[in-house]
Amino acid sequence: MNDKKFASHADLEEKKVSFEKLSDNAYAYTAEGDPNTGVIIGKDAVMIIDATATPVMAQDVIRYVRQITDKPIKYVTLTHYHAVRVLGASGYKAEGLQDIIASQQTRELIVERGQQDMDSEIGRFPRLFNAVESVPGLTWPTVVFDREMTLWMGDLEVKIMHLGRGHTKGDTVVWLPQQKILFSGDLVEADAACYTGDAYLADWPATLDALAALKPEKMIPGRGPALMTPERVEQGLAYTRDFVSTLYRSAQEAVAQGMDLAACMAHTRKNMDPKFAQVFIYEHCLPFDVTRAHDEASGIRDPRIWTAERDQEMWHALQAA
Repeated sequence: MNDKKFASHADLEEKKVSFEKLSDNAYAYTAEGDPNTGVIIGKDAVMIIDATATPVMAQDVIRYVRQITDKPIKYVTLTHYHAVRVLGASGYKAEGLQDIIASQQTRELIVERGQQDMDSEIGRFPRLFNAVESVPGLTWPTVVFDREMTLWMGDLEVKIMHLGRGHTKGDTVVWLPQQKILFSGDLVEADAACYTGDAYLADWPATLDALAALKPEKMIPGRGPALMTPERVEQGLAYTRDFVSTLYRSAQEAVAQGMDLAACMAHTRKNMDPKFAQVFIYEHCLPFDVTRAHDEASGIRDPRIWTAERDQEMWHALQAA
């Protein structure tokens, strides 16, 4: 890890897109560890779950949707506020977009740190912000909810829920109870690192318990392949729990021994690398993950705001770890 550039700057290869049918109403747009997008098709309208990083990139999702339906895309639901998932929302305006839905907690994060997050993420991962000049600015929700809302798309019940904190304080899942299909956002990952730079690591396992209690039979994680059986869903939940628990436990051990951030990084690698070094975006995420875990283990309850400048300072400081 001697390269002073973010690990993501070397990630230039386009990923292979899969568009999988989960039911007559639900589809998953996945791309080998890049952020996933969910699609729900109701009687008269379509919902997109997570909007990609730019309006130009959203056109690829739209192209797949238009192969199966010409219904207007009326709804975009944001599972959380990170720029890579929300800045493409304006790309759906020409497709009939009426409402952008998010949790109240997600809206609060956009108010507090949306611009800093946008600037930070664009600098971190250039490939994921293809045609970033097409972004008109921050994405703002038009409909917010506190804990839960229900949208009926014809006779299809769509529950949009904030079940607890984990990846961010505003994490939202979309649940189709009639079909036992869950869109988890980045609360669950598969074959990809969990980004925890804005996380509540102590809370995350209990939120995973709440997801498991729904007994989903299929799940679309934030990154990685669609989980198409109850067994694969259980594996995705267990993998995510192991990742965030190992990370946080390592940081707690480091803080208890008085380690600084660089020493915490080295200690965490001993526990994390053997299990997770091979997964998508691991090298990119780990320095951000360890920094937040060290903060939380040190008693900093709420994640500090990442800025482009803070990103660089942290990255350079941890290259030798």
